[in-house]
Amino acid sequence: MSPRPSNRFVGAVVLAVAVAEGVLTTVAEEDPHGIVPIAIAVLALLVRERWPLPAFLATLPAVLFPGTIVPVIVALYVVSSRYRDSWLLTGCGLLASAGLVFPMSEFAPSIWDFHTLLGVIYSTMTALAPILLGQFLLSQRELALRLEEVKEAREHERRLDAEAILARERNQLAREMHDVVSHQVSLIAVQASALMVSTTDPDAKQAAGNVRQLSVNTLDELRHMVNLLRASGTPATELTPQPTLTDLERLIGNSAIDAQLVGTAPEGLEPPAQRAIYRTIQEALTNVRKHAPGASATVEISHDDTDLTVTVTNTRPTRPNLALPSAQHGLVGLHERAALLGGKLHTGPMPDGGFQLRLRLPITAAGIAHR
Repeated sequence: MSPRPSNRFVGAVVLAVAVAEGVLTTVAEEDPHGIVPIAIAVLALLVRERWPLPAFLATLPAVLFPGTIVPVIVALYVVSSRYRDSWLLTGCGLLASAGLVFPMSEFAPSIWDFHTLLGVIYSTMTALAPILLGQFLLSQRELALRLEEVKEAREHERRLDAEAILARERNQLAREMHDVVSHQVSLIAVQASALMVSTTDPDAKQAAGNVRQLSVNTLDELRHMVNLLRASGTPATELTPQPTLTDLERLIGNSAIDAQLVGTAPEGLEPPAQRAIYRTIQEALTNVRKHAPGASATVEISHDDTDLTVTVTNTRPTRPNLALPSAQHGLVGLHERAALLGGKLHTGPMPDGGFQLRLRLPITAAGIAHR
């Protein structure tokens, strides 16, 4: 992506100021040898966006001799706007402040020299300013990115809600069509069959056979239309058969986070138990994506003779997170699912800053088949 015109203009102004400072400093010092470190520092500014740390180091000699400060301040700002490492920023700030104070000290014999102490204070503040500005702009970019993610997540949830409402309406309409129309057509087919058996009139028998055949064809077409109605315009998770544990790999692979599955569930689980496990993992991964950006997750399934345990653990987030209000409906639904199967759901933070969700279901609970 090419830089915007405003960014190019700012870069050109920065270079112009650096060149002007270098020229004026060289003239004031009356030493033509100072043009070499100044030229290196100005050239380093041309690659500061691509290689911020090398560019910063290349500007330090110009601070010591002949004493230009614009390139090092600009390079220090770029480093601060790219990195969060406090040790790295502290080291760069100390190098910059040391380079700034060295020409001011005039080789003072004592560190307690009044002018040297003032130089230390001024240089430290000069080096601190671009670091703080860079960190502020870095936080602003991360916040804008996080807000965009939240906006996309809300839009995705809005679409899912609309699709869920549409799916319920379509399913209700399909059930009504199936229950009412198929019942009436089935009665017609039964009565036509009875007429075929009871009548001796060939024309009536043929007419009854035609009515019966048309009724059977109508029932077949009705079932086909009902299936199309249930499947039309709604997401696969709502209209295809309910998910099972065989779909876990696809769920984890499509979760948009770094997640892995450990362990397997026992064979013979009834569909309600499989749905509860699937929905629990789905909700946990969704919460990781929403509330722990950049975190990785581990989905562990284990069981013994009495209990089946599903644990979803995520690490601490690596990107800033916004404290958004939440009604906790997802977790409430998971608690209800667990309770219906005689199990329990536990959630809570981890000591390392992560979060853990644990579902425990008894093997012998209602809805779980014995092995």
